[in-house]
Amino acid sequence: MSISNPAAPVKNNYKAIFVIGVLFFVFGFVTWINSILIPYFKLTCNLSTKQSMLVAFAFYISYFVMALPAAAILKRTGLKNGMMLGLFVMAVGALVFIPAAINRTYEIFLAGLFIQATGLTILQTASNPYITILGPIESAASRISIMGICNKAAGAIAPLILINAITKNPEEIDLVQKQLPTLSADGQALLLNELSSRLIVPYIIMAIVLIGLGLMIRLAHLPDISQEEKPDADNGIKIVKNNILQFPHLILGAITIYCAVSVEVIAVDSIIGYAQYKGYNFSDAKFFASYTLIFMILSYAVGVFAIPKIIRQRKALQLCGAAGFLLTLLAIFISGNTSVWCIAMLGLFNAMLWPNIWPLALDGLGKFTSRGSALLIMGIIGGALTPLIYGYFSDKSNHQLAYWVLLPCYLFILYYSTFGYKAGKQSLSEE
Repeated sequence: MSISNPAAPVKNNYKAIFVIGVLFFVFGFVTWINSILIPYFKLTCNLSTKQSMLVAFAFYISYFVMALPAAAILKRTGLKNGMMLGLFVMAVGALVFIPAAINRTYEIFLAGLFIQATGLTILQTASNPYITILGPIESAASRISIMGICNKAAGAIAPLILINAITKNPEEIDLVQKQLPTLSADGQALLLNELSSRLIVPYIIMAIVLIGLGLMIRLAHLPDISQEEKPDADNGIKIVKNNILQFPHLILGAITIYCAVSVEVIAVDSIIGYAQYKGYNFSDAKFFASYTLIFMILSYAVGVFAIPKIIRQRKALQLCGAAGFLLTLLAIFISGNTSVWCIAMLGLFNAMLWPNIWPLALDGLGKFTSRGSALLIMGIIGGALTPLIYGYFSDKSNHQLAYWVLLPCYLFILYYSTFGYKAGKQSLSEE
């Protein structure tokens, strides 16, 4: 995959960067709203922690299942039509919430989330490599950081917008949790049905907005991207590789994406429940997902200016992996509310994992870039599987000890940033 006019000045791509930034805002809003849906479904559908984490599973498993089909779809539709299609598919997923909310059926909610994520998979399979190659590879992490600001800014406000839309006052959820044990089975069902039905209007509005954005993208003027597979060369040496499995640094990069998405999703999606476990009322705990995402926004803002001027991509990845490991240890062993803030502060370092892994993993792929991108997108399955493991250990032991699942992920990120990024390369300049 390559820009049809690679010699064009980067300044001419500002409009394209803005359009992709709008899409990343949409990604963030739809993705991080899950942090509220998890405790909300846990209450309204009477779920265990592990069962409520199926929200993350249904959402992120779609990236693994649909990544390669999405790449095939984009090859047929082209970039703009593919983006429009992705937004329309997301709108369908939002509309599925209507029968789910009416019947308070958890399985239908999960189906809606899977369909929404399918649309997101199409969008991300196109937009991530697109923003990576809109300028020099050395500054790719900086551009992706700008996209991250758009993504996490939406994520920071999305949970608060949704919870304010579906509750009558800040203390309502806490009051409902106290009231439920005092009600008969019929009374409980009546109350929970009414709570569930409040999701209908917000998701109708979401569907309308997504359809509108799809039509806007169709009319937008974006630089052409050719998806033709052309012969490439790496440092003057002809590439003779025949498939993406011959690039070990890409395979390891996909595993690293798995780890990065795992720690990012668990930190955001588990923190509201963890804050409640530590004694916070829901009215206060609901803000912690937004706090974590605000920390990510701050980190992205630093990344925009610091990479590669002050710190190189690989070094930033090393720093973030090590810091995440240490903060997780503190969260596990520190008692009291400080432990919750340690999880929230993971956002500072989780933010810079994704933008620094992508350019390292795609480096030198040439004609295999589009398929390599699809493989990296499949790594997002970490957001589906690892939260379930966290939920399992939360139910078996407690929310705090379950954070042990983060440590192997941070260790693998450290390995990739130190050795794995150069696996299989004959020659490599310092990143």
